[in-house]
Amino acid sequence: MDISVVIPVYNEEAALPELYRALADILDQLPQTAEIIFADDGSRDASAATLDALAEGDPRVRVLHLSRNYGQTAALMAAIQNSTGDVIIPMDGDGQNDPADIPRLIAKLAEGYDVVSGWRTARQDGALTRRLPSVVANWLISALLGVPLHDYGCTLKAYRREVVEDIRLYGEMHRFIPIYAAWEGARVTELAVAHHPRRFGRSKYGIGRIARVLLDLLIVYFIDRAFDRPIQFFGKLGLGLLILAVAIFGWAVVLKYGWEVTLIQTPLPLLTATIGLSGVLFLLLGIIAEVQVRIYFEARGRPPYKIRQMVQHPALPRHRAASRRW
Repeated sequence: MDISVVIPVYNEEAALPELYRALADILDQLPQTAEIIFADDGSRDASAATLDALAEGDPRVRVLHLSRNYGQTAALMAAIQNSTGDVIIPMDGDGQNDPADIPRLIAKLAEGYDVVSGWRTARQDGALTRRLPSVVANWLISALLGVPLHDYGCTLKAYRREVVEDIRLYGEMHRFIPIYAAWEGARVTELAVAHHPRRFGRSKYGIGRIARVLLDLLIVYFIDRAFDRPIQFFGKLGLGLLILAVAIFGWAVVLKYGWEVTLIQTPLPLLTATIGLSGVLFLLLGIIAEVQVRIYFEARGRPPYKIRQMVQHPALPRHRAASRRW
């Protein structure tokens, strides 16, 4: 199979028939073979029956029925792991992504890229509830993680299979797949894509999702900066707090002997103890995390790096390169 279109679905019964027709028309025009994988994420409406009917009428369609609602990331991961295409193209099931952009994504991928990320330049969503938080989140993600993309939240992307087949996703982390791919040395770019207003059902996203995205961003930032050396991350925090505690206590001593302000007249000693104890706890947390990370890498039996290519003299015997970063 050349192309796998993977679509997580949750309560989108009204949008599915039109989405399928538009998608089938585009795939019929492509020279590559294609399949469509729907992952029904525990829908409570008639989405499951609608998807089953589509699968019965088109051999390219397969439907995965998850046992309950796990969330978009888990449904997307299930669809990817049960696909067979060399190129994987995720889409939303609400009809806002345009299947007509698929040939353009594939053409861009053929230019030598490993990931082509969709960019909704004319996004058809609420300005305050969706677009403004998205702009802030995209800027923050790009600034912290060093992969400059304008629209991490756009589901419509194109991946080479080898880029995503070993990635494990949790929480709301499907939007960070280009980040994981870039860490593995993938060539990442973006392409402007169409975005249609929602015509059926209602959005599953809201302001409350921002907190979950920020927490996932914190996890990804930690993985990027300190996953294989946590003592450097927590140790710096611990040492910084200990230095601050010493400075505060020093100021308390200066107040006592310079201005005759006794230690019981100021909260500085209590603040010193609290901050100092926090510093010690961060140091201990770093040590514990360091031990766990070493156990993790040893248990996996893989080195914490990935070799893209090995070049040597033709007369020397060839060796298999160790692969996979983490």
